Amino acid sequence: MKPSVLIVDDIHRNIQVLANILERSGYMVSFALSGQQAIEIVESEGCDLILLDVMMPVLNGYETCQRIRKIPGRAGIPIIFLTARSEQKDINMGFEAGAVDYLTKPCNTAELLARVGTHVQLKRTRDLLEVRNRELQQQNEALEKLNVELQNTLEKVKVLEGILPICSFCKKIRDDQGYWSQVESYITRHSKALFSHSVCPECARDNYPDIFRP
Repeated sequence: MKPSVLIVDDIHRNIQVLANILERSGYMVSFALSGQQAIEIVESEGCDLILLDVMMPVLNGYETCQRIRKIPGRAGIPIIFLTARSEQKDINMGFEAGAVDYLTKPCNTAELLARVGTHVQLKRTRDLLEVRNRELQQQNEALEKLNVELQNTLEKVKVLEGILPICSFCKKIRDDQGYWSQVESYITRHSKALFSHSVCPECARDNYPDIFRP
Protein backbone atom coordinates (compact mmCIF):
# COMPACT_ATOMS: atom_id res chain seq x y z
CA MET A 1 0.00 0.00 0.00
CA LYS A 2 1.29 3.47 -0.90
CA PRO A 3 2.25 5.73 2.03
CA SER A 4 -0.19 8.58 2.60
CA VAL A 5 0.72 12.23 3.15
CA LEU A 6 -1.65 14.92 4.41
CA ILE A 7 -0.81 18.44 3.16
CA VAL A 8 -2.14 21.24 5.37
CA ASP A 9 -2.01 24.71 3.83
CA ASP A 10 -4.55 27.48 3.32
CA ILE A 11 -3.22 28.30 -0.18
CA HIS A 12 -4.45 26.03 -2.98
CA ARG A 13 -1.43 26.68 -5.18
CA ASN A 14 0.99 25.45 -2.51
CA ILE A 15 -1.05 22.27 -2.08
CA GLN A 16 -1.11 21.64 -5.82
CA VAL A 17 2.66 21.99 -6.19
CA LEU A 18 3.39 19.67 -3.25
CA ALA A 19 0.77 17.14 -4.37
CA ASN A 20 2.30 16.91 -7.85
CA ILE A 21 5.77 16.27 -6.40
CA LEU A 22 4.57 13.64 -3.94
CA GLU A 23 2.22 11.80 -6.30
CA ARG A 24 4.97 11.46 -8.91
CA SER A 25 7.09 9.84 -6.20
CA GLY A 26 4.43 7.25 -5.33
CA TYR A 27 2.65 8.84 -2.39
CA MET A 28 -1.10 9.06 -1.85
CA VAL A 29 -2.01 12.65 -1.07
CA SER A 30 -4.86 14.27 0.82
CA PHE A 31 -5.14 17.90 1.85
CA ALA A 32 -6.71 20.26 4.36
CA LEU A 33 -7.18 24.03 4.03
CA SER A 34 -7.24 24.72 7.75
CA GLY A 35 -5.95 23.36 11.02
CA GLN A 36 -9.39 22.26 12.17
CA GLN A 37 -10.01 20.39 8.92
CA ALA A 38 -6.64 18.66 9.31
CA ILE A 39 -7.55 17.55 12.83
CA GLU A 40 -10.82 16.08 11.59
CA ILE A 41 -9.08 14.19 8.78
CA VAL A 42 -6.45 12.81 11.16
CA GLU A 43 -9.12 11.71 13.63
CA SER A 44 -11.20 9.90 11.01
CA GLU A 45 -8.64 8.60 8.53
CA GLY A 46 -5.11 8.98 9.84
CA CYS A 47 -2.07 9.11 7.51
CA ASP A 48 1.62 8.26 7.40
CA LEU A 49 2.92 11.83 7.51
CA ILE A 50 1.70 15.44 7.69
CA LEU A 51 3.22 18.44 5.90
CA LEU A 52 1.99 21.40 7.92
CA ASP A 53 2.13 25.13 7.22
CA VAL A 54 2.51 27.52 10.15
CA MET A 55 0.73 30.66 8.99
CA MET A 56 -2.97 29.81 8.76
CA PRO A 57 -6.03 31.71 10.01
CA VAL A 58 -7.96 30.76 13.17
CA LEU A 59 -5.74 27.81 14.10
CA ASN A 60 -2.06 28.19 13.23
CA GLY A 61 0.31 25.33 12.54
CA TYR A 62 1.79 25.18 16.04
CA GLU A 63 -1.63 24.88 17.66
CA THR A 64 -2.71 22.33 15.07
CA CYS A 65 0.37 20.23 15.74
CA GLN A 66 -0.20 20.30 19.48
CA ARG A 67 -3.81 19.19 19.09
CA ILE A 68 -2.93 16.36 16.71
CA ARG A 69 -0.39 15.09 19.23
CA LYS A 70 -3.26 14.65 21.72
CA ILE A 71 -5.48 12.57 19.41
CA PRO A 72 -5.63 8.98 20.74
CA GLY A 73 -3.89 6.56 18.42
CA ARG A 74 -2.53 9.34 16.16
CA ALA A 75 0.20 10.84 18.32
CA GLY A 76 2.91 8.93 16.46
CA ILE A 77 2.18 10.45 13.04
CA PRO A 78 5.30 12.40 11.99
CA ILE A 79 4.64 16.10 11.36
CA ILE A 80 6.99 18.20 9.23
CA PHE A 81 6.54 21.96 9.24
CA LEU A 82 6.84 23.43 5.77
CA THR A 83 6.70 27.21 6.07
CA ALA A 84 8.19 30.52 4.99
CA ARG A 85 9.02 31.35 8.62
CA SER A 86 12.73 30.65 8.92
CA GLU A 87 13.87 32.40 12.12
CA GLN A 88 15.41 30.20 14.79
CA LYS A 89 12.66 31.02 17.29
CA ASP A 90 10.07 29.79 14.77
CA ILE A 91 12.00 26.55 14.24
CA ASN A 92 12.30 26.05 18.00
CA MET A 93 8.56 26.58 18.43
CA GLY A 94 7.92 23.97 15.74
CA PHE A 95 9.90 21.28 17.52
CA GLU A 96 8.43 22.28 20.88
CA ALA A 97 4.95 21.84 19.40
CA GLY A 98 5.79 18.23 18.48
CA ALA A 99 7.20 18.31 14.93
CA VAL A 100 9.84 15.81 13.84
CA ASP A 101 11.32 18.11 11.19
CA TYR A 102 11.19 21.67 9.90
CA LEU A 103 11.60 22.86 6.29
CA THR A 104 11.47 26.40 4.96
CA LYS A 105 9.91 27.57 1.72
CA PRO A 106 10.91 27.50 -1.03
CA CYS A 107 12.06 23.95 -0.44
CA ASN A 108 14.34 21.92 -2.67
CA THR A 109 12.39 18.99 -4.15
CA ALA A 110 15.12 16.43 -3.49
CA GLU A 111 15.45 17.54 0.12
CA LEU A 112 11.67 17.47 0.61
CA LEU A 113 11.39 13.92 -0.74
CA ALA A 114 14.38 12.78 1.30
CA ARG A 115 12.93 14.13 4.55
CA VAL A 116 9.46 12.78 3.81
CA GLY A 117 10.81 9.37 2.82
CA THR A 118 12.95 9.09 5.94
CA HIS A 119 10.16 9.90 8.36
CA VAL A 120 7.59 7.75 6.57
CA GLN A 121 9.97 4.78 6.71
CA LEU A 122 10.67 5.41 10.40
CA LYS A 123 6.95 5.48 11.15
CA ARG A 124 6.25 2.31 9.20
CA THR A 125 9.12 0.52 10.93
CA ARG A 126 7.86 1.67 14.31
CA ASP A 127 4.31 0.57 13.48
CA LEU A 128 5.58 -2.84 12.38
CA LEU A 129 7.56 -3.23 15.59
CA GLU A 130 4.48 -2.39 17.62
CA VAL A 131 2.48 -5.02 15.75
CA ARG A 132 5.22 -7.61 16.26
CA ASN A 133 5.48 -6.72 19.95
CA ARG A 134 1.74 -7.17 20.39
CA GLU A 135 1.87 -10.51 18.60
CA LEU A 136 4.80 -11.64 20.76
CA GLN A 137 3.00 -10.52 23.90
CA GLN A 138 -0.09 -12.48 22.88
CA GLN A 139 2.03 -15.54 22.11
CA ASN A 140 3.84 -15.25 25.45
CA GLU A 141 0.54 -14.97 27.28
CA ALA A 142 -0.76 -18.05 25.45
CA LEU A 143 2.44 -19.98 26.26
CA GLU A 144 2.25 -18.95 29.91
CA LYS A 145 -1.34 -20.15 30.06
CA LEU A 146 -0.40 -23.48 28.45
CA ASN A 147 2.52 -23.84 30.85
CA VAL A 148 0.27 -23.28 33.85
CA GLU A 149 -2.21 -25.83 32.51
CA LEU A 150 0.61 -28.31 31.91
CA GLN A 151 2.01 -27.82 35.39
CA ASN A 152 -1.44 -28.29 36.89
CA THR A 153 -1.86 -31.49 34.90
CA LEU A 154 1.54 -32.79 35.98
CA GLU A 155 0.66 -32.05 39.58
CA LYS A 156 -2.39 -34.28 39.25
CA VAL A 157 -0.92 -37.06 37.11
CA LYS A 158 2.48 -38.73 37.22
CA VAL A 159 2.29 -42.14 35.57
CA LEU A 160 4.75 -45.03 35.76
CA GLU A 161 5.19 -46.60 32.35
CA GLY A 162 7.03 -49.53 30.77
CA ILE A 163 8.07 -52.94 32.09
CA LEU A 164 9.28 -52.93 35.72
CA PRO A 165 11.60 -55.85 36.67
CA ILE A 166 10.33 -57.17 40.02
CA CYS A 167 11.83 -59.96 42.09
CA SER A 168 9.63 -63.06 42.23
CA PHE A 169 10.53 -63.66 45.86
CA CYS A 170 11.10 -60.40 47.76
CA LYS A 171 9.12 -58.20 45.31
CA LYS A 172 11.86 -55.56 45.06
CA ILE A 173 11.94 -53.51 41.85
CA ARG A 174 15.08 -52.91 39.76
CA ASP A 175 15.53 -49.35 38.47
CA ASP A 176 17.33 -48.27 35.28
CA GLN A 177 20.60 -47.97 37.26
CA GLY A 178 20.51 -51.63 38.23
CA TYR A 179 19.64 -51.02 41.88
CA TRP A 180 16.94 -52.96 43.65
CA SER A 181 14.59 -51.25 46.09
CA GLN A 182 11.35 -51.90 47.89
CA VAL A 183 8.20 -51.35 45.91
CA GLU A 184 7.18 -48.49 48.18
CA SER A 185 10.52 -46.70 47.76
CA TYR A 186 10.53 -47.07 43.98
CA ILE A 187 6.98 -45.81 43.49
CA THR A 188 7.51 -42.88 45.86
CA ARG A 189 10.60 -41.76 43.91
CA HIS A 190 8.87 -42.04 40.54
CA SER A 191 5.46 -40.66 41.41
CA LYS A 192 3.75 -38.52 43.98
CA ALA A 193 1.92 -41.39 45.60
CA LEU A 194 2.34 -41.73 49.38
CA PHE A 195 2.04 -44.97 51.35
CA SER A 196 0.32 -45.62 54.65
CA HIS A 197 0.72 -49.18 55.97
CA SER A 198 -2.25 -51.30 56.86
CA VAL A 199 -3.21 -55.00 56.95
CA CYS A 200 -5.50 -56.67 54.46
CA PRO A 201 -8.10 -59.18 55.78
CA GLU A 202 -6.22 -62.23 54.43
CA CYS A 203 -2.94 -61.25 56.08
CA ALA A 204 -4.74 -60.33 59.28
CA ARG A 205 -6.24 -63.82 59.51
CA ASP A 206 -2.88 -65.47 58.70
CA ASN A 207 -0.80 -63.37 61.10
CA TYR A 208 -3.28 -62.76 63.88
CA PRO A 209 -5.32 -65.95 64.10
CA ASP A 210 -6.19 -65.32 67.73
CA ILE A 211 -7.82 -61.99 66.94
CA PHE A 212 -9.37 -62.78 63.60
CA ARG A 213 -11.04 -66.15 64.00
CA PRO A 214 -13.44 -67.53 61.42
